[in-house]
Amino acid sequence: MTQDVKDPLTSILRNKRDVSRFQILAEIAEHQPNVRQQEIADKLGVTPQAISEYIRELADEGMVTASRRGNYEVTRSGIEWILSNAESIESYARHIRRDIIQQVSVWTAIAAEDFKKGDKAGVYMKDGFLYAAKKSLSATGSVIADAKKGEDIGVTRLNGIIEHHEGSIHVCKVPRIQYGGSGRVRTDQMMEIVSPAGMVAAVGLEAYIALTAAGQKPDMFFGAREGVIEAAFHGIDCAIVIVDEEFTDFIKRLETAGLAYVIHDLIAP
Repeated sequence: MTQDVKDPLTSILRNKRDVSRFQILAEIAEHQPNVRQQEIADKLGVTPQAISEYIRELADEGMVTASRRGNYEVTRSGIEWILSNAESIESYARHIRRDIIQQVSVWTAIAAEDFKKGDKAGVYMKDGFLYAAKKSLSATGSVIADAKKGEDIGVTRLNGIIEHHEGSIHVCKVPRIQYGGSGRVRTDQMMEIVSPAGMVAAVGLEAYIALTAAGQKPDMFFGAREGVIEAAFHGIDCAIVIVDEEFTDFIKRLETAGLAYVIHDLIAP
């Protein structure tokens, strides 16, 4: 664990009261200013009276302000307290995932060559898939059973970090049918963007028809938003053609995921 982040086992996770305060502050921040104490109580499994008492304490400590009954907001001090404790919890979660769970979990990969049980394997990412090979790589583990080339193989006690690069996402905005639909799309520009992409997706029938009319069948339509994000996490460069009313929410989702993206407005004048 990093030295500059306090150990959550000696801070918030050891104190049930602070855990409750953390959850309450997060709920207020999410729903402010109209906060329903009953809903918070239901989520935390405590009484509304207990929530009221917690909020009163938080207000006394300057972490919450109350303008009138039912209207609460988290102060700058409260936000800093949330962020400080969230950072320590995130650090602890990374420690569990990277240093503990990976030692006992079994990773599934594609065998790049024949393996025998107990062989050492280097694990790497290629075209969005995990592979295991008989060579020293930044992430290595032990094979749990015999496997032939091309078969699925289990690798345990994985040490190191699997080297891979996240893919970028080209987000191409097209108009709804009320504003011209597929007939008002800059087709040549769209094809220049989607042709080199490893994965092409469409959101909205207008986007789907614009692509198919240009001779490009989308790889994804149903569940395309999350599919593109998953593909990008696995190192695949993607292009998603998306109707304008879905565009803003998708950009927010990419910001949350922390993925790189480029916006293209394909709506012709």
